[in-house]
Amino acid sequence: MKALVHVEKSGMEGLSYREIVERKPGAGEVSVKLKTAGLNHRDLFVLQRHQPGEPPLIIGSDGAGVIDFVGDKVVGVEVGDEVIINPGLGWDEKSDAPPAEFDIIGHPGHGTFAEKIIVPIENVEIKPEHLSWEEAGVLSLAALTAYRALFTRGQVQPGMKVFIPGIGSGVATFLLQFAKAAGAIVYVTSRSKEKCVRAMELGAYKAIDSNEDWEQALDGEKMDLVIESVGAATFNQSIKQLRKGGTIVTFGASAGDVVQFNLRDFFYGQYNLLGSTMGSREEYKEMLKFISDHKIHPVMDQMFPLEQYPEAFKRLEEARQLGKIGFTISE
Repeated sequence: MKALVHVEKSGMEGLSYREIVERKPGAGEVSVKLKTAGLNHRDLFVLQRHQPGEPPLIIGSDGAGVIDFVGDKVVGVEVGDEVIINPGLGWDEKSDAPPAEFDIIGHPGHGTFAEKIIVPIENVEIKPEHLSWEEAGVLSLAALTAYRALFTRGQVQPGMKVFIPGIGSGVATFLLQFAKAAGAIVYVTSRSKEKCVRAMELGAYKAIDSNEDWEQALDGEKMDLVIESVGAATFNQSIKQLRKGGTIVTFGASAGDVVQFNLRDFFYGQYNLLGSTMGSREEYKEMLKFISDHKIHPVMDQMFPLEQYPEAFKRLEEARQLGKIGFTISE
């Protein structure tokens, strides 16, 4: 089968679209013939983490397709079922933190940027009917990350003021849609006027320029909950927008992972700081039900044929996207 494989060199230079040997599913596994897949910032990180000398790796964590083969001891699905991939491995029940054995599809094991993928039966769910193939293929990693950060960790409630810096990413657009559907009042930032306009169309109450003074732009309003995924570049500004006793949930550090902040101001403000990651299978099922109940669709940026992967990666690296970038996979 053909796949996007990383080998020999670190970074983009090690990527190539080529033939790779296909294996058959074992006991408890299914083979999924993929129709679409989603590109995430994680894929950029994997290109640096997967080092020369390691076995060839098919990258990619998100995908959707049709089951074309089932291994022994597989029940509940059949050949021909339309499914969506849950990227999380080894985390079944909702918990304070993932178990030690938790991994994500696409590193260290093979991922979704291929004609087919073999996964444990626990990692496929029936594709929500209201989603197109393009939408289903880009959904899982970003939507599950957003769901856990907002609901499990952030405990969002109707009427809460929720602040989301950096609205361009796939996770941030899910956060906006989820928070709005939950009855929260959503505020966002972006350096892009176009992204601010689109955020308002998606239901944001206010969208401000990231380059402005945030406190001034918000007219002194304070937030109940901040979902922070940018990192060091915005972290201290994000804390300043919290009300006394408010909560900040962080799961990303694309703009720096080392932060200094005033500890005395923090404890006098009675703030709550929570870390988050992707999420469990239990939360994945909850997320799929939530998007089905509210008929939520991913915000789609652009789809590329998998063979045109350099253009897609460049768009993500340059942060030109609004929402999700995905791949269509040839027959």
